[in-house]
Amino acid sequence: MRISEKDVLYVAGLANLDLQAGETTQLAADLDAILGYVAKLDQLDTSGVEPMSQVLYDAPETLAWRDDRERGGFPQEKSLGNAPERGAGHFKVAKVIER
Repeated sequence: MRISEKDVLYVAGLANLDLQAGETTQLAADLDAILGYVAKLDQLDTSGVEPMSQVLYDAPETLAWRDDRERGGFPQEKSLGNAPERGAGHFKVAKVIER
Protein backbone atom coordinates (compact mmCIF):
# COMPACT_ATOMS: atom_id res chain seq x y z
CA MET A 1 0.00 0.00 0.00
CA ARG A 2 1.28 3.43 -0.82
CA ILE A 3 0.46 6.33 1.49
CA SER A 4 0.42 9.68 -0.28
CA GLU A 5 1.38 13.01 1.21
CA LYS A 6 -2.26 14.02 0.74
CA ASP A 7 -3.26 11.14 3.06
CA VAL A 8 -0.70 12.27 5.64
CA LEU A 9 -1.96 15.85 5.50
CA TYR A 10 -5.54 14.64 5.93
CA VAL A 11 -4.65 12.62 9.05
CA ALA A 12 -2.52 15.48 10.38
CA GLY A 13 -5.49 17.80 9.95
CA LEU A 14 -7.70 15.44 11.93
CA ALA A 15 -5.09 15.40 14.70
CA ASN A 16 -4.58 19.20 14.54
CA LEU A 17 -0.89 18.78 13.67
CA ASP A 18 1.07 21.38 11.73
CA LEU A 19 3.67 19.54 9.67
CA GLN A 20 6.65 20.89 7.79
CA ALA A 21 7.28 19.79 4.18
CA GLY A 22 10.01 17.30 5.13
CA GLU A 23 7.90 15.80 7.88
CA THR A 24 5.09 14.90 5.49
CA THR A 25 7.45 12.93 3.29
CA GLN A 26 8.98 11.11 6.26
CA LEU A 27 5.58 10.35 7.84
CA ALA A 28 4.27 9.02 4.53
CA ALA A 29 7.21 6.60 4.39
CA ASP A 30 6.77 5.63 8.07
CA LEU A 31 3.03 5.00 7.73
CA ASP A 32 3.60 3.03 4.55
CA ALA A 33 6.14 0.83 6.36
CA ILE A 34 3.72 0.26 9.26
CA LEU A 35 0.89 -0.75 6.94
CA GLY A 36 3.29 -3.03 5.06
CA TYR A 37 4.14 -4.78 8.32
CA VAL A 38 0.44 -5.16 9.16
CA ALA A 39 -0.11 -6.67 5.72
CA LYS A 40 2.62 -9.24 6.50
CA LEU A 41 0.89 -10.11 9.77
CA ASP A 42 -2.38 -10.51 7.88
CA GLN A 43 -0.77 -13.33 5.87
CA LEU A 44 -0.09 -15.47 8.95
CA ASP A 45 -2.10 -18.66 9.29
CA THR A 46 -3.95 -18.36 12.60
CA SER A 47 -6.45 -21.15 11.98
CA GLY A 48 -4.90 -23.28 14.76
CA VAL A 49 -4.74 -20.48 17.33
CA GLU A 50 -7.34 -20.63 20.09
CA PRO A 51 -9.27 -17.38 20.65
CA MET A 52 -8.40 -15.63 23.91
CA SER A 53 -10.64 -13.71 26.26
CA GLN A 54 -7.92 -12.81 28.78
CA VAL A 55 -4.39 -12.15 27.58
CA LEU A 56 -2.61 -12.01 30.94
CA TYR A 57 -3.54 -15.41 32.35
CA ASP A 58 -5.54 -18.55 31.62
CA ALA A 59 -9.22 -17.98 32.32
CA PRO A 60 -12.52 -19.36 31.10
CA GLU A 61 -14.35 -17.31 28.47
CA THR A 62 -17.22 -16.69 30.87
CA LEU A 63 -15.02 -15.16 33.59
CA ALA A 64 -16.50 -11.98 35.05
CA TRP A 65 -15.02 -9.94 37.85
CA ARG A 66 -18.37 -9.26 39.48
CA ASP A 67 -22.04 -9.29 38.67
CA ASP A 68 -23.38 -6.16 37.05
CA ARG A 69 -25.61 -4.29 39.42
CA GLU A 70 -26.74 -0.75 40.01
CA ARG A 71 -24.79 1.00 42.71
CA GLY A 72 -25.73 4.19 44.49
CA GLY A 73 -23.76 7.26 43.51
CA PHE A 74 -23.13 10.65 45.04
CA PRO A 75 -25.96 13.14 45.28
CA GLN A 76 -25.71 15.72 42.48
CA GLU A 77 -24.97 18.61 44.84
CA LYS A 78 -22.13 16.70 46.48
CA SER A 79 -20.68 15.76 43.08
CA LEU A 80 -20.77 19.38 41.88
CA GLY A 81 -19.65 20.80 45.24
CA ASN A 82 -16.03 21.45 44.23
CA ALA A 83 -16.72 22.35 40.60
CA PRO A 84 -15.19 25.73 39.69
CA GLU A 85 -18.14 26.37 37.36
CA ARG A 86 -21.46 24.61 37.07
CA GLY A 87 -24.86 25.19 35.59
CA ALA A 88 -28.11 23.30 34.96
CA GLY A 89 -26.82 20.44 37.12
CA HIS A 90 -23.67 19.89 35.02
CA PHE A 91 -19.98 20.72 35.15
CA LYS A 92 -19.05 23.65 32.89
CA VAL A 93 -15.71 23.34 31.13
CA ALA A 94 -13.85 25.54 28.66
CA LYS A 95 -14.02 24.62 24.99
CA VAL A 96 -10.80 22.83 24.04
CA ILE A 97 -11.41 21.81 20.42
CA GLU A 98 -11.09 24.47 17.78
CA ARG A 99 -10.93 24.36 14.00
